[in-house]
Amino acid sequence: MKPADARVGRAAVFAGVPDKIELREYAVAPLQPGEILVRVAACTLCGSDLHSFHGRRAVPVPTVLGHEIVGEIVELDAAAEPRDLAGEPLRVGDRVVWALVAHCGQCFYCQRGLPQKCLHAVKYGHEAIRPGREFLGGLADVCQLVPGTSIVRLPQELPLEAAAPASCATATVAAALDAAGGIRGRTVCVVGAGMLGLTACAMAHARGAAAILCLDPQPARRALALRFGAGRAIAPDELADAARDIAGPLGFDVVLEFSGSPAAFLAIWPCLRIGGVLVLVGAVFPGPAVELRMEEVVRRQLTIRGVHNYAPAHLGEGVEFLAAEHAKYPFAELVAQWYPLEAIAEAFRCAAEPSVIRIGVRP
Repeated sequence: MKPADARVGRAAVFAGVPDKIELREYAVAPLQPGEILVRVAACTLCGSDLHSFHGRRAVPVPTVLGHEIVGEIVELDAAAEPRDLAGEPLRVGDRVVWALVAHCGQCFYCQRGLPQKCLHAVKYGHEAIRPGREFLGGLADVCQLVPGTSIVRLPQELPLEAAAPASCATATVAAALDAAGGIRGRTVCVVGAGMLGLTACAMAHARGAAAILCLDPQPARRALALRFGAGRAIAPDELADAARDIAGPLGFDVVLEFSGSPAAFLAIWPCLRIGGVLVLVGAVFPGPAVELRMEEVVRRQLTIRGVHNYAPAHLGEGVEFLAAEHAKYPFAELVAQWYPLEAIAEAFRCAAEPSVIRIGVRP
């Protein structure tokens, strides 16, 4: 960012043309009541950023992508007495993460426990640029935090590499485990060993799962899953035998689906026990339909939960988990490389490599 008196910042702008992104400069708008300005310290590229960038997922344009962000507060509206999620005062210099969705607290969904679906939401990394709202994504020098943003202060010992995904992957996994209804003592199958799946293996392991099986077609990712708490990691064609070995003849208590693959869904569906819970997380862009017989759901007394984004409390849980466990599981190793904002196009190209879990950008 340029000197504070210049009030100018850079942003990587995606205008809707697949695989094209452009660095632009904008004036940093004066703070409105209740707003906070953060300097972006780091932003990692999430799978949904890649889907948008490559044209597989619609997003309002032009936009500044990026929502897995760590920032440092550089300016705030002191008169508003801003506080973090724990109720503690926020100050200039605090290193923070914040919820993907800023919510109003008053609308239909906010009043029914779904603030992530707020009818008046501001969604970081997903908003169209407009006057006074140019900096609402992480691929920029600064980010403007609007009222209704849930903010969590980070412990200083938590490294950027581990902290950056907290506001997306880690919090989403906390929401998925919440939807599963408890993990301790249960057999768990994690489908997909990307950032979400690896985090789920670690969090389920830390919460006392009886056994964890991870399913992924890539050998390198399966090897990572074993380091993140999975007791066994297999290729899809090994599922039938491995499911019997891990979960016994009755099947898994919980299946967490992070791949978004219809084929994976159809393969894992028969492996749930009677009364089991399937949590769907990975299907975040349009794909082929799958056939599901209602009679089977009824007779097997199955629960199917969809999780998209998360509630503020899940972000708090995610940060607490990382603070306590980041040294036990190799989260810091998952960011393969860091790029400056000037090399954002190369960062996206590198992030598309199947072997890469995360690429980071440090403006």
